[in-house]
Amino acid sequence: MLFFTGDTHFGDPRVLRIDRRPFSNMAEHDAELIGNWNRVVGKDDEVWHLGDFMSAKTGDCAELLASLNGLKHLIVGNNDPETTTGSQGWTSVQHYAELRAHDHHLILCHYAFRTWNQMGKGSIDLHGHSHGRLKPVPRQFDVGVDAQGLRPVSLAEVLSSRKSGKVPPADAVP
Repeated sequence: MLFFTGDTHFGDPRVLRIDRRPFSNMAEHDAELIGNWNRVVGKDDEVWHLGDFMSAKTGDCAELLASLNGLKHLIVGNNDPETTTGSQGWTSVQHYAELRAHDHHLILCHYAFRTWNQMGKGSIDLHGHSHGRLKPVPRQFDVGVDAQGLRPVSLAEVLSSRKSGKVPPADAVP
């Protein structure tokens, strides 16, 4: 199965204050996000992380990646240092990607676009960076954890969340 996420900011205490994540400390935050990830993502699933994975001060990126299920791709974010982008454990690392999934053309970048490739032909823009604060635009979705129940989500969940108006709960498993 294919999943998307972003803006986990493992080990970055700014997210507790700026994004008002409901944790008293980073150890609790990181443990919850790792648990949510591993409850949803299986060992053989594929995850596209759309940037801002972890703080450079957190520790060993390869060790953190090894604790997370799935084959992991990184779309580089503005808070991804060389210790993250150069770490072992990523299947791929790039700033931008396009792929086909479930008959959809997907545009993946850390940043939301105002326009994107094949926009007029129904392509879908998946992004992070905005922490759930941007006004929704047709066929554009923030897949960062703040907008998606603090966990990776499938494309079907992302597309149906706009229709239902509901963010999937953290304990929901597709």
